[in-house]
Amino acid sequence: MTQTSLDLPSPDGPPPEPAPAPARQRVFDRFSERSLESLALAAGAGSFVLVALAALVAFQFQAAPISGPGSVGQFAAIGAGIVAFLAVIGGRTLVHRQGVHRRLKPLDYVDVAALAFAHAVIALLGWTLLAVILEDAFIGAEVFPLAVLILAGATSAMTAYLAFYSATHMDLQLLAVVLAAFLVFGVLASMLTASDPNWWKDNLSALGMSSNVSAFAFNITIIVAGFLVTTLARYSTRGIPTSHPHGIARVRITLIVVGVFLGMVGLFPVDRFFALHTSVASGMVVAFAVLVIALPRWIPSMPRAFVALGWLFLAVTLLLAVFFFIGYYTLTAVELVAGILVFTWIVLFIRNAAALVQDARQDAPQQAERAPGQGGDASGRSQATSVG
Repeated sequence: MTQTSLDLPSPDGPPPEPAPAPARQRVFDRFSERSLESLALAAGAGSFVLVALAALVAFQFQAAPISGPGSVGQFAAIGAGIVAFLAVIGGRTLVHRQGVHRRLKPLDYVDVAALAFAHAVIALLGWTLLAVILEDAFIGAEVFPLAVLILAGATSAMTAYLAFYSATHMDLQLLAVVLAAFLVFGVLASMLTASDPNWWKDNLSALGMSSNVSAFAFNITIIVAGFLVTTLARYSTRGIPTSHPHGIARVRITLIVVGVFLGMVGLFPVDRFFALHTSVASGMVVAFAVLVIALPRWIPSMPRAFVALGWLFLAVTLLLAVFFFIGYYTLTAVELVAGILVFTWIVLFIRNAAALVQDARQDAPQQAERAPGQGGDASGRSQATSVG
């Protein structure tokens, strides 16, 4: 398998460790799509059997409602969340051991844990939402005993297959999609289960003010999202061509600041840490503004259309803030729109950064072909530049 952008070692990091000797036996000595597909199918089949057996024990081969407490929907969603977590950990571990021969750093373990948790939450909330919809479509219906086992096993099998495939094919674009889906599902679940129906009259952070499950879901969603943003910051800035000597480092640091401040928003609820919560939330917006304004100087090759879009997003955010201060908009509306704009910008930044890296790789062979025809001095300078 071709290494994805998340699995490539950092250009300025230590060289990769040599591959083990051929005498050492491995189940998969290299990544082929056929091997990965077989492993994903095996993960799905194993999950089907285990979860179906667990459902047999839990329901005692009795009929069950579609959703709600003690339902097949609730059981299937929990089972899917567990197998998604385990499938992502297994897939990422396999990638690191078979594909990238380097020692894992502490941040790598944090990345894997955050990624596994995000997939688990998406599976848990996604299947729960589907069960609620089906309950409204089949009012008063019950699921027959055999169907309980099949549905519980099938949902976990599909989840394990998709989670394992996602973990072994993870790239920046897919990671951005996972981040967006995780945020949407997590915040939406917190909204729907909020104990205070009028939470929106205060602000978005009011979802994390109480001590119930809704507040915990909101806060943990924001914290894990912060980890995922720092992961995106560290990987998306690798290999971007720029003439600024410190441009890439400054972009990376600013994005990491956005991710750290986002995680602190969930770590310090507004009702108990008002000053700190407000400070980090405001600091996140300031860091985003600095990044948008300084991006053309730090990465001059960034497309002008994307730079202009960043200025537009920043202007809309400031305009909404003005509307809030004059009493025209609620703070919740400002936070929702600003959050959507910031994360949209981050996703688009990843795509534009990947495009710059791809163009640089395509231009490199052409420049190497032209170098020999420029004479001995030019060739010598080119070699000296490479070594340096």
